[in-house]
This record gives sequence, C-alpha cells and structure tokens, in this order.
Amino acid sequence: MRTPDIFSDGWCLEDGEEYHRAAPLTFLIPSLELRQNLQPGDLAKLIFRISVADGENTEAVERMWVIVTERVSTGYIGILDNMPSAIEENDSFWCGTELPFEPRHIIAVDHGNAASQEAARRAAPIPWADR
Repeated sequence: MRTPDIFSDGWCLEDGEEYHRAAPLTFLIPSLELRQNLQPGDLAKLIFRISVADGENTEAVERMWVIVTERVSTGYIGILDNMPSAIEENDSFWCGTELPFEPRHIIAVDHGNAASQEAARRAAPIPWADR
C-alpha cells in the first residue's frame, strides 16, 4: 500500500522514532509493543507535514489524532480525527481522511472508547485511494 507523499498528496507523515532518536530525553514515544498492538477504535497521535501556500511558509507541521480502523500487514489504516489548522477545509485532507500508517509514525496512544469504536466501524468520509 502506498504511503502518503507530500508531493502527490500535499501531506505526509513524519517518523516519530526518528524524533525520539534525535531527542530521547525530551521526545518520548510509547513502547514499540504498545505501538504494534493497537486495536480498531484506539487512537494514535501522528505528526503530519502539510503543504501550505502561506507567503513565506511552504509547509506546516501538525500533531493530530487518528482513529485506528484496521490492522494491516504494514501497520494500520485509520481516519483523521482532527481538523488541520494550517489549511482551509477541503475534500482531500480533512477530518475523516483515511490513511495508512506504521508503528514508527505513532508518538502517542489513547485507548478507544464507545465513540471511537463506533467511528472505526463507519466508512471513511474521504477514502484512501491507493488501498
């Protein structure tokens, strides 16, 4: 499955493990075991790099939550559970966007609740095209 690419999709995911390696005392991430064992309805916080057209800035970085919808061989499929603040609302990347991600992208975890488990069962409003 193709991963998001900033050039073709306008956004991509940052590697949380790289951030942790660069600053292990200040950039903490959950254990690999936890990051590898999320279930549908659990939430994962990821770092998104987003293309913007904002004068001097060409990219913005946002930390946002994703609801896990399924486990796949490379990691997970999830749906974005935040509204990006760096861009205007649109039909290709917004709350409800489906996306693939790997355990290395996860910087925080929250266990699911009834609402997130229900959201994980619904079809994504903005499906990932390269599934």
